[in-house]
Amino acid sequence: MSVESTEKRILSVLEEDAQASYAEIAERAEVSKPTVRKYIEKLEEEGVIVGYSADVDPKKLSGQSIAIVGVDVESERYVEVTRKLKDLDAIESLYTSSGDHTLMAEVRAADGDALGEVINEEIVDLDGVSAAHPSFLQERLK
Repeated sequence: MSVESTEKRILSVLEEDAQASYAEIAERAEVSKPTVRKYIEKLEEEGVIVGYSADVDPKKLSGQSIAIVGVDVESERYVEVTRKLKDLDAIESLYTSSGDHTLMAEVRAADGDALGEVINEEIVDLDGVSAAHPSFLQERLK
């Protein structure tokens, strides 16, 4: 088996279940536990694996609302705005985008009102942010 296919199988298991043990990953990826450990350490060192997380169904999450927000940023302020957004506690994840918006942010807050405040008062008010386009998550389907 090729290195690439081994990496893909291990990553596939981790993406499906970030809490899988090395033994589970080894069994599902059809490799040994030492191989799993070696590849995971390598992928973490290379920055391919940047963290582990839990998938959350926003509808079942009591006391918290989630939105995916497209953020339009003036190109001359991109670096500054990105740094400031990364520092906001309410932003769980921040991604560059090649789509309709410069950045995509996963924003979490106590409820819809608090989420609106974060978007309007912390994101849109940043110098260099020209617009924010929120999509409020309702129910996780997969």
